[in-house]
Amino acid sequence: MSTLVPPTNRIPDRIARLAAVGVLPSDGDDTRLLKGTLTVAAAMFVLVGFIWAGMYALLGLYTAAAVPFTYSVISLAVVIQFVFTKRYAIFRFSQLFLLLLLPFILQWSLGGLVNSGAVMLWSFMAPVGALLFVGTRNAVAWLVGFLALSALSGLLDGRIAREAGTITAGIRTLFFVLNITGVCTIVYLLTRYFTRERELAQERSERLLLNVLPPPIAQRLKHNPSSIADAFADVTVLFADVVDFTKFSAGIAPQQLVALLNDIFTEFDALAERYGLEKIKTVGDAYMVVGGLPTPRADHVEAVAEMALQMAPAMERCSSRAGAPLQLRIGIHTGPVVAGVIGRKKFIYDLWGDTVNTASRMESHGLPGRIQVTEDVYIRLKDRYAFEARGSIEVKSKGRMPVYLLLGRAAPAADSGRRAAVVAQPVDPEPA
Repeated sequence: MSTLVPPTNRIPDRIARLAAVGVLPSDGDDTRLLKGTLTVAAAMFVLVGFIWAGMYALLGLYTAAAVPFTYSVISLAVVIQFVFTKRYAIFRFSQLFLLLLLPFILQWSLGGLVNSGAVMLWSFMAPVGALLFVGTRNAVAWLVGFLALSALSGLLDGRIAREAGTITAGIRTLFFVLNITGVCTIVYLLTRYFTRERELAQERSERLLLNVLPPPIAQRLKHNPSSIADAFADVTVLFADVVDFTKFSAGIAPQQLVALLNDIFTEFDALAERYGLEKIKTVGDAYMVVGGLPTPRADHVEAVAEMALQMAPAMERCSSRAGAPLQLRIGIHTGPVVAGVIGRKKFIYDLWGDTVNTASRMESHGLPGRIQVTEDVYIRLKDRYAFEARGSIEVKSKGRMPVYLLLGRAAPAADSGRRAAVVAQPVDPEPA
C-alpha cells in the first residue's frame, strides 16, 4: 500500500528538480544558485504570462492577449533550449531581454500607462534581475534600457491613449491591482527562494569548514583571517597507524584501499566525537587526535586513553568487514604543544612541539595491537588504569625512555596487589 505524501512536501521537491535542470556537475554553489533561481523565475513568468493572456482574452482584448502569450511561448522555448544545451549566457540574456521589452509592448497595445494598469512595472524586474544574474557593472545597461523605454512611453502615452479603445474604470483598477500585487508577489517569492537557498549553501559551507577546523578556531578565522597560534600547557596526543598497511595495500585495488581507510577512519571519527576529542589529521594510514584543545579540559588524558582502548575493537570490526587481519599500533604522550592554522589554501589546524614528536615515536616504536604510552601518561593514569611496564627502549632522537603498555581500566580495589604485579612485569622490548 503506497503512502500518500503531503502536497506541501512535493512542491519543494519539484521546485528543486526544476532548479537543477540546467546545472552542470562542475558548477560551484554560487553558479548553481544563480542558474536555479533564474530557471525558477522563468517558469513563474511563463505561468504568469499564460494567466495574463487568458485574462485579456476573456475581456475581449485579443491583441493585448497575444503579447503575454507570445512571451510565454518564447520563454518556454528558451528554457527548453537551456535544458538541452546548458548555454547559460544565452538563456540569461534572452530572459532579461523578453522581460524588459514585452511589458512595454503590452502597455502600448492596451492604450498607455493608465489603461494598462502600469503593466510596465513588470519590466523593472529586468534590471533588478540583472543585478543578481550579471553583476552590478553590467546591470547598469539594463537600468538604462528600462529608463529609456519608460521615457519613450511617457512621450507616446497621450497619442496611444487617444487611439486606443475604451477600457472601463473598473477594468483599469483591476489591472493596477493585478500588476502591482503580481510584481510584488513574484519579487517576494523569488527573493525568498534565493535567500533560502543561499542560507542552505552557507550552512553546507559552515559544516564543511567545521569538518576542517574546530568550531572556536573557525569562528576566530571568520572574524579575523590572520594566522592563529596558541600555546597549550597540557594536552594529550595520540597517534595510530595500521601495521604493515603499505604491504597490504599493494595487493588490493585502489577503490578497495580507499573504502577500507574510509571505513576505519569513520569509526575513529565517531570515537573522537564520543569522547570530545579533536581530530587533527590523517596522513596515509596514520590517524592523529588530541585531547585538551582548543578548549582545555582536566580529563584529557583519561579521554584519550578511553578512545585508544576502543580503537582496537573498532579496528576488528573494520578488518572483519574487509576480510583482512589488520592491527593497530597506538602511541600516546601528554605535555605542552603549540596549535595553530597554517597556510591560506587548503589550510589545516595542526600541532607542533616535542609532545607531538614523542607521541609519534611511541606509535612508531610500539608493538602491533598494543597501546604504548610514556611515563608521563602512566603517572597520570596509574591509579585508574592497568599497565604493563615494557622497560626502557631506545627511541629515535630521544635516547632510552621508560615506556608502558596500556591494558584497560583498573580492576577493583581488592585486586590491587595483582595489578601492581602486572604493572611491574616487564615486556621484552622489540628493537627500535
